Amino acid sequence: MDRKLKRRDFIKKSVGTGAVALIGGGLAWPRPGTGLSSSGKPGHPDVAVVKGEDCLASTRRAVALLGGIERFVPKNARVAILPNTQSAHPGTFTKPDIVRAVIRMCKQAGASEVNCLSWLPEKFWVATGLAAVLKEEGAELKIVDLKAEALFKPVALPKGKILREAMIMKELFNNDCLINLPITKDHAGNKFTGAMKNMMALNFAQVNRTFHSGDFKTQPDDIDRLDQCIADLNLAIKPVLSVVDATEIITTNGPFGPGELARPRKVVAGVDRIAVDSYCASLRGLKGEDILMIRKGHEHGLGEIDLNKVRIQEVAA
Repeated sequence: MDRKLKRRDFIKKSVGTGAVALIGGGLAWPRPGTGLSSSGKPGHPDVAVVKGEDCLASTRRAVALLGGIERFVPKNARVAILPNTQSAHPGTFTKPDIVRAVIRMCKQAGASEVNCLSWLPEKFWVATGLAAVLKEEGAELKIVDLKAEALFKPVALPKGKILREAMIMKELFNNDCLINLPITKDHAGNKFTGAMKNMMALNFAQVNRTFHSGDFKTQPDDIDRLDQCIADLNLAIKPVLSVVDATEIITTNGPFGPGELARPRKVVAGVDRIAVDSYCASLRGLKGEDILMIRKGHEHGLGEIDLNKVRIQEVAA
């Protein structure tokens, strides 16, 4: 099921043509003819929220409220998915049944492949139960060597305020669209992890380390740098959909935990990462404006931060 993509594997692949085109120094996603780039279709909310104990049912309902997976995943599409599996402590990783539901929906929509991309070692996936779900549902775990710079594609970010170039996993280019599957939780530096921050899982780890300069946990200038780099990185990639685990989350000692747990019991889905993250921030009594990363993403024009301007539909599973 899982295989590491070494340099020799990449040479055998053709990644010069892939899922995306370069527009304004960033990656246009999805490529022409696949999926949708926004959720502005009349009759559908911008953010769908489903509350319940059954993660699988909640995930299916949330995507259905947005108009169904077919809006985002065309027939025969190769779909990349991006769950969070940094730690096995409760409230720190995307629930396996959320990932299971998304894989099943993609296959029901006629996706030809579902590929889970990561540069984290297999042990992380095994410890959280996600490796078993991927195998059971017929998705492939593709682990990219995090130290192999040749396996990452430079992407210029002319609008980036600090980060002027991203290094995006080349394996992403073998897919037609990306579905982001983060968990929202506490973070030691910017106090919030969600849809935007999850994009770091596609960026070269050595570049990510430069985001965390100085004392990014306490010093305002260093925290500002971290949040601005994350916002800049999000100029490079646009998922067709974000489905966020807000069922059981840590509110302290993030992102790895263990920490104090809250149980909103919600799955939050949408296309607009800024609106989705702003809603998830509200689950902790915060506004999007309170989180520098979200505010800076809004300043980049990545989405709507004012939830009063966002169509939100909340239902029980």
